[in-house]
Amino acid sequence: MRLRTFAAGVALAGTVSGAAIAFFDVLSKEPVPPELAQAGSWMPQRLEAPRSLDIPLSLPATAWVEDTPGFGPLPLLQAAVVDRPMQAIEPPLLTWSRDISSGETLDSLLSEAGLAGADRAEVALALGAEYDLRRLRPGNSVTVVSTMDGSPRTVSLAVEDGVRIEVLFGEQVSTQVVAPDPEIVTLAGEAVIDTSIFAALDNAGIPARFAVDLAQMLGGTVDFRREMAGGETLRLLWREARVGDDRIGQPDLAFAALEIGDSLYEIVWPDDGSGQATIYVDGEVLRVFAQPVEGARLSSVFGRRTHPVYGNVRMHTGVDFAAASGTPVRTTAPGRVSFIGWRGGYGRVVEISHGSETMTRYAHLSAVPEGLTQGQRVAAGDVIGRVGATGTATGPNLHYEVLVDGRPTDPLSDDRLAEAAENEVDDTAALLRLTAARALLTENLDSEIAQTTTERL
Repeated sequence: MRLRTFAAGVALAGTVSGAAIAFFDVLSKEPVPPELAQAGSWMPQRLEAPRSLDIPLSLPATAWVEDTPGFGPLPLLQAAVVDRPMQAIEPPLLTWSRDISSGETLDSLLSEAGLAGADRAEVALALGAEYDLRRLRPGNSVTVVSTMDGSPRTVSLAVEDGVRIEVLFGEQVSTQVVAPDPEIVTLAGEAVIDTSIFAALDNAGIPARFAVDLAQMLGGTVDFRREMAGGETLRLLWREARVGDDRIGQPDLAFAALEIGDSLYEIVWPDDGSGQATIYVDGEVLRVFAQPVEGARLSSVFGRRTHPVYGNVRMHTGVDFAAASGTPVRTTAPGRVSFIGWRGGYGRVVEISHGSETMTRYAHLSAVPEGLTQGQRVAAGDVIGRVGATGTATGPNLHYEVLVDGRPTDPLSDDRLAEAAENEVDDTAALLRLTAARALLTENLDSEIAQTTTERL
């Protein structure tokens, strides 16, 4: 009885309290603005049920657990395992590269790159098998790719003409030679000679080294000091080997035309590798001449000079052409090999007899072709040796002499070699080459003028 009375009292008290709270709450609130009431009545839209996609599912194989006490066979899902080999993680590589400076050795550069002594020796042996390391020059570059611990992966040596020799480290050390595939382009230019051919070419943006070629070819025909008064026009056509915008090797002259007074001197160089050039005067063949070393620098002329080794003044009985060791040496006129061997300060020598009176001598050679024998007949432009520094020489060069009745004469002014070559000249073919060279020069000069005009516009 007491419990019912107590419960009824509690209920009555709760009702009265709730009514009081509601009454006072209504009295304390202000009217709600319509915008707020509208915002408060917003309800999110009902979400749509996700659409089912028919995706084929391939379940892994089911294994049955038969030994579970009190239960029947239970399916046990196994994770599917993809059979893919783990990819090997390549270690980070370091690349080191630098040009060779004067006085440096390959070993010093490899040491600077961080290679151990055993690796440096292996690299030197591998590179030496493909390239004579004695020919290394300032400007050649070495690139080393190695791991963080200094183990080499590749060593690359960049030498002349864009050639690279690469040493590859793997299970075995291997070597490969990478040579570029250059594009041969033909260029033309015109220069006005005021002081010297060299200065005229340099001012016109034409390779100034062509002055040496012209001096070799016309030295015995034209007296440049006396016959040239200034203002003469020189037009040249030449070829360059290029890889992209980079020139590979040295350019080669193809055609030259020089007007002196009332005479027109023209020279056509061959593109067949024979080295034989034909000189024309006013459209007629004058002579055929083969340069002993194509593109070489004339480093010493005929006459008295201070000897570079002994220091005293003595007669220089020939001319010297400075060139890289191994550069081909060619005969300047047809004849017979009269001597192959060693002659004191001349070093290794080949001598060619051109009839009973005239002989040419090629000295300081590093090598002679295996098939070349004494008494063998040779034509102008045949290779009879390689540039070297044998005998008394300060560096790689060819010492070239012309002897008449045993007496040395100036190789750049003697005409007897021209007489020896005249009998082998095919005038018809020579005139056809001249006509073709003139047309090619005109075509390229017109193209150069048109291009220059377009750039100015």
